Amino acid sequence: MAKRALITGITGQDGSYLAELLLGKGYEVHGLVRRSSTLNRSRIDHLHGNADLHLHYGDLTDGVSLGNQIRDITPHEVYNLGAQSHVKVSFELPEYTASTDAVGTLRLLEAIRAARLDCRFYQASTSEMFGATPPPQHEGTAFYPRSPYGAAKLYSHWVTVNYREAYDLFAVSGILFNHESPRRGESFVTRKITLGVASVKLGITDHLNLGNLEAVRDWGYAPEYVEGMWRMLQHDEPQDYVLATGTGTTVRQFCEYAFAAAGLSWEDHVRYDKAYERPTEVDALIGDASKAREVLGWEARTDAKALAELMVDADIEQMTRLLGR
Repeated sequence: MAKRALITGITGQDGSYLAELLLGKGYEVHGLVRRSSTLNRSRIDHLHGNADLHLHYGDLTDGVSLGNQIRDITPHEVYNLGAQSHVKVSFELPEYTASTDAVGTLRLLEAIRAARLDCRFYQASTSEMFGATPPPQHEGTAFYPRSPYGAAKLYSHWVTVNYREAYDLFAVSGILFNHESPRRGESFVTRKITLGVASVKLGITDHLNLGNLEAVRDWGYAPEYVEGMWRMLQHDEPQDYVLATGTGTTVRQFCEYAFAAAGLSWEDHVRYDKAYERPTEVDALIGDASKAREVLGWEARTDAKALAELMVDADIEQMTRLLGR
């Protein structure tokens, strides 16, 4: 019998790559999607018609719907990837971020516990929980979140640990550092940069506005990271893991890589805009994924330069197609 997996946030970057991975491994995949007046399923459109993919309306802010879906689907594995995941937006929507990212995880864990379901649970934690703590950051590093998003995710992280210890659930948290792809949301800085490069290259605009260019992040490639998520749930013991490349790159350097990939100089086209600064900044996030390498055999393979190049190529191709050129 095929394994059944439930993915919240299946229409997002990670959810779409994870769905592909699990379908390729013979899983029956169920995805939770929020009902809205317009469909936002472009990342999984290519999976439409796959008999093993099933989509269900639901919401992490609605405990009743979560309980019903858990009982109806009876999944063997649950991947909680749904969230309000934009750090800057979390300052503007702090209560919604908390309800979705923090209490949403509690609702899902409680639905699993109440159903007495024997399943494995993955929580999408984040490097933003480390916040102001200096790098390198690993599983034992102290947390110091610097945003409502980071604080909400920290609650989710600890409540996952609590349900593992209190109720003997196979529940793990993957503390993933920044991971990107051509499917990254357009408001995230890497995708904003690569879309900006494509726009400049094709003559649509001549500049790009950005905030803090000195912020350091550990950028990896999303398809590799969802493989790590899956490996965490296949291990004999539930443990938490950091996934990262181990290399820090500034926003300035990522700009340099991205513009160079299109034969352009970033200094000619990037402008500073204070509006994109956060109320509290996270200066540097660089992960130590030694545990994942040693225990799971997982290792990041794509560095920031290669990542910028593949994203620029994809955005130029997509924009050229949309322009009919």
